[in-house]
Amino acid sequence: MKKRALVSVSDKTGIVEFVRSLEAAGVEIISTGGTKKALEEAGVHVIGIEAVTNFPEMMDGRVKTLHPNIHGGLLAVRENPAHMAAAKEHAIEMIDYVVVNLYPFQATIENPEATFADAIENIDIGGPSMLRSAAKNHASVAVIVDAADYDTVVEDLEANGELSAERKRKLAAKAFRHTAAYDALIAEYLTQQVGEEAPEKLTVTYNLRQQLRYGENPHQQASFYEKPLGHRLSVAHAEQLHGKELSYNNINDADAALSVVRDFHEPAVAAIKHMNPCGVGVGETVFAAYTKAYEADPVSIFGGIVAANREIDGETAKKMKEIFLEVVIAPGFTEEALAVLSEKKNLRLLTVAFNQSQPLERRITSVSGGVLMQEADALSFEDVSVTNPTKREPSEEEWKQLKMAWKVVKHVKSNAIVLAKGDQTIGIGAGQMNRVGSANIAIEQAGEEVKGAVLASDAFFPMSDTVEAAAKAGITAIIQPGGSIRDQESIDMADKYGIAMVFTGVRHFKH
Repeated sequence: MKKRALVSVSDKTGIVEFVRSLEAAGVEIISTGGTKKALEEAGVHVIGIEAVTNFPEMMDGRVKTLHPNIHGGLLAVRENPAHMAAAKEHAIEMIDYVVVNLYPFQATIENPEATFADAIENIDIGGPSMLRSAAKNHASVAVIVDAADYDTVVEDLEANGELSAERKRKLAAKAFRHTAAYDALIAEYLTQQVGEEAPEKLTVTYNLRQQLRYGENPHQQASFYEKPLGHRLSVAHAEQLHGKELSYNNINDADAALSVVRDFHEPAVAAIKHMNPCGVGVGETVFAAYTKAYEADPVSIFGGIVAANREIDGETAKKMKEIFLEVVIAPGFTEEALAVLSEKKNLRLLTVAFNQSQPLERRITSVSGGVLMQEADALSFEDVSVTNPTKREPSEEEWKQLKMAWKVVKHVKSNAIVLAKGDQTIGIGAGQMNRVGSANIAIEQAGEEVKGAVLASDAFFPMSDTVEAAAKAGITAIIQPGGSIRDQESIDMADKYGIAMVFTGVRHFKH
């Protein structure tokens, strides 16, 4: 019995060559619309869909393949006599190959000029239906959704005359992943359009960007996926200009570094180690900002990840080259900077687009058996109502440093304390089980520089011991959320030592 293939693709990459290979294997080609036209122009003999359905395309092409002559030919179990008798009675011919990919829904909604009506019109109905029918009946039907599989299919056909059961099953699994991802994207778009905050079903999809060598440790397997409509100011959408392949830990740390510098309008540089900032600097130039970030902790930055919110110039690159860094990520690199840093064979250089106005997406964190989802912590200093409960108010310089420390502290693992002075962090205490412990680590790291510094805390002080430790070290101003039932004790301690303390009413836990 002559075999048939139904071909209808939006992405026509390699389709003519593939269909010619099917023809050479004795397969008849059925096709629709633009695909049919492209194949005919290439000299391929094509049977129009109307010749199979005996029904015209209608409703602007919305109805053309939703017909028993198509789905009967896809779903009939060849080994089932009743199925084949029904097919014979109704003159339904079998379809053995389905080569389909879907209307470009993602490309449509990514176009800023696209309307809601445009999006709806680019929801494919017939395509997913054919894919699902073929994939369900994959024992008899080969379903191909990805141009990357064309060569493998041709190789199997030329070698064996047909596809193996294992190959058909793998192709069917890919087809269901394809339709599931397509539907997830549509569901996400429509959910956003209606403003649903906590849908009863969370449907998300990701595309494989990179198979990683290993995960956090060499004995753990890992992969890197990108969100199709994810924020462009991210490692997932970065371009790598130089260096080794990114590792699992590189990606996590680079994401953390970008999160810090994204919060600053002035030139800023952040150095990250194990998901925590080890040094953050702000300056009039990227060189000044990097110098401050480096001097904030010249020990911990070694082997770290550095992010900048300005193009890296030659002067900055030369200073970066003096130490071992794993990754530098920035909006760009001058020719001189790229030449200088490329001399380090393994240093990964990444660029990302900082001119993005997209709101930060919700963050999804996996837990055993499920996920947590929450909004990004995107509050700026202008979004909070600051109060000053102490007798002394911060000076102009203290305000400047308090704002900087407050921006950084939300990126430090809780319990978090950040000390700042002279537009740089000078001490960071992260992830301790009590707040005064984090403060003591930050104070010890700052050394003599602690005198005249300011302190930011990601959450309120449950008692006055942190304020007292700060005062005895020489810290002059504190910013914290407030809200403890024992706030007055901290206020009294601040007044005792002449410290200016302000409350934001907003905590910045990061677990």
